Amino acid sequence: MIVVVIIGLLVALAIPAINKTRASAQDKAILNNARILASAADQYMTENGESTVASGALMGADNYVKLFSTVAHETYPTAFTQGEALTISGIAGARTITYGL
Repeated sequence: MIVVVIIGLLVALAIPAINKTRASAQDKAILNNARILASAADQYMTENGESTVASGALMGADNYVKLFSTVAHETYPTAFTQGEALTISGIAGARTITYGL
C-alpha cells in the first residue's frame, strides 16, 4: 500500500514538469516556424520590391517554404508586412507568441 502511495506522489509531481516541458518545446518549434516565415517573407519582399506578402505566396512546393506544419493547432498570420512583428495565436488553445523583427 505504501509503495502505491509513493508511486502516486511521484506521478503527481512528474505531470506538471512534463506539461511544462511540452509547452516549452512547442513554443520553441513555433518560434522556429515564425523565423522561417519571416525569412521567406523578407526574401520575397526583397526580390519583388513589395512591402506586404500573403502567406500563400510563401508556402508551397514551388515557393520559399516547401514544407510547413503546425505544432499545436496554432494560427499564423495570413499576410506579412515588412517591419511588423508576427503574432501566432491559439497555441494549444491558450497561448500567444509574438516574434518581433
